[in-house]
Amino acid sequence: MTIKRLSLTNFRNHLSTLVEPDRHFILLTGPNGAGKTNVLEAVSLLAPGRGLRQTANVEMARRDGPGGFGVAARLDDATEIGTGTEPANPDRRIVRINGAAAAVNSLGERLSVLWLTPAMDRLFADSPGGRRRFLDRMTLALDPRHAFHAARYEAAMRARNKLLADPPPWDEEWLGALEAQMAEHGAAVTAARLATVSGLEASQSAGDFPVARLSLANATDGLGERLSRVRSLDASARRSTIGPTTKT
Repeated sequence: MTIKRLSLTNFRNHLSTLVEPDRHFILLTGPNGAGKTNVLEAVSLLAPGRGLRQTANVEMARRDGPGGFGVAARLDDATEIGTGTEPANPDRRIVRINGAAAAVNSLGERLSVLWLTPAMDRLFADSPGGRRRFLDRMTLALDPRHAFHAARYEAAMRARNKLLADPPPWDEEWLGALEAQMAEHGAAVTAARLATVSGLEASQSAGDFPVARLSLANATDGLGERLSRVRSLDASARRSTIGPTTKT
């Protein structure tokens, strides 16, 4: 889907802004502080997550405004999507699709948004975890259910870490159930990531720019059993030391 109409209300330095693009490629120009990046941030909020700047909801409302903000868009299939906060509860983000309340993750089913900014140049020298998070944003743009499996995996991992924080003996059945969930959803997460990497490689063409070589190490085989073997290690480290994807 593409955005046919974008409106900002009390967002950052925008009191009321309306953008109705008529081209696929848009170039924003203006002096520093004009609000160019704020427009891009507003678009990023129309996807699951905390947006381009990763800031708290309350910080995105216009400083001399009423306390809340709104970002709304009309897509090329006439779907209306929007997000924002209310002055009475500026920390709680609201999402609406065609006027009805919806979950934040449901935005991924309507619009795919991906960004790469100069501030992200550390991505290429960052840890594998940082690259996996970037890969997950690309994967989510192609597979909206990726967010579901990733969230379930993270929830099971947090519950397992919390259980391992207690002194042994641990509840073996409960740990086994959590590790089975991690293995199940971890396999789905890795499969989606691999499909994205495969698609990126297939889309490259030789030309003036070098062709990137992309790889992802799949570590889902026997993940549940391996998790059970490293319980003591994870308890000492206070985190999960292995996962479904090891290198990016």
